[in-house]
Amino acid sequence: MNFEFASANRVLFGPGTLREVGPVAVHLGNRTLLVTGSSSGRASSLVRQLELSGVTVFSFNVPGEPTLETVRSGVARAKENGCGFIVAFGGGSAIDAGKAIAALLPNEGDLLDYLEVIGKGRPLAEPSLPCIAIPTTAGTGSEVTRNAVLTSVEHGVKVSLRSPHMLPRLAVVDPELCRSLPPSITAATGIDALTQLIEPYVCNSPNPLTDALCREGIRRVAVSLRRACLDGDDLDARADMSLASLFSGMALANARLGAVHGLAGPLGGALSAPHGAICARLLPFVMEANLKAIEKRAPGSPALARYSAVARLLTGNEAAGPVDGVLWLRSLCSELEIPALSGHGLSRGMIPALASQAMKASSMKGNPVELTELELTHILEQAM
Repeated sequence: MNFEFASANRVLFGPGTLREVGPVAVHLGNRTLLVTGSSSGRASSLVRQLELSGVTVFSFNVPGEPTLETVRSGVARAKENGCGFIVAFGGGSAIDAGKAIAALLPNEGDLLDYLEVIGKGRPLAEPSLPCIAIPTTAGTGSEVTRNAVLTSVEHGVKVSLRSPHMLPRLAVVDPELCRSLPPSITAATGIDALTQLIEPYVCNSPNPLTDALCREGIRRVAVSLRRACLDGDDLDARADMSLASLFSGMALANARLGAVHGLAGPLGGALSAPHGAICARLLPFVMEANLKAIEKRAPGSPALARYSAVARLLTGNEAAGPVDGVLWLRSLCSELEIPALSGHGLSRGMIPALASQAMKASSMKGNPVELTELELTHILEQAM
């Protein structure tokens, strides 16, 4: 039972906690790069708060999921303006970009020197600049993870920049920031969080601490995701989803993921689709494939009991078995109108290469059972 657990240096959670950023930020420096999504308008109150605390703010927008060039541009802007710390405000894309920029500023060389798969994979020798991560969606948990997912347009893949140094100095999770999210984004990011709770729970190397986070997070998603989609102003539901997302980030940072994320990497590089939307579509099909593979090749696997526990948490039925969990998820995805991947550009001709790429993905190493390329192909065909 040996395990490690790492998270952000400090976490502030709850409605209204955004107002606490200024007094903390002033101790980190007097010039910051504020990394936001495509528009910094939603961060206007945060900018005022920082400026009233004596911090000069330089804005940097991330219009979509961060690319290598996005991060390089952010590093250049921070250097030009002598920024001493980073504030990342937005969804997973903005936070991942902010963490990557903070990590690269004190480390010499190019981003490719440190990237896995397509780069040299060198470790980041110097600690990141301080980073304050403030999520405005409830899905990625990026505010408490030690990696950033980046797209290489040149290579057509998504890869991670990883380092223990990349954990934010402060994570501020204010559920009020999610109230304006439309139902479609609430649904996709919410099921992304659910994926990041289920996969670490059933993975081949869980631990007691992540287990506790996953069980509590799954329970909250089951109770509150539909409510948050139906009524964005339901603050109790928003708080449950924000907490589930936070727990999912802590879980994936300290246990392993699985085939959903193994497939999502190559798909994310090939399609113009948000990571959360891809994971949301894949989750029920991967769960079904895993159960069939376990029954065929590893009937004594402890993952079966864990899938039963997941089903009980999702359905609220103490007699539920693993298949009931799959059926519940299929119903949820249908009800929330999670789009098929063909709507994001996936075609049958792309599937063989994507399945082959997914076989090599690092997340596959955590899946509770080894899936064949044929099984991965079938998952993608179903997800179309």
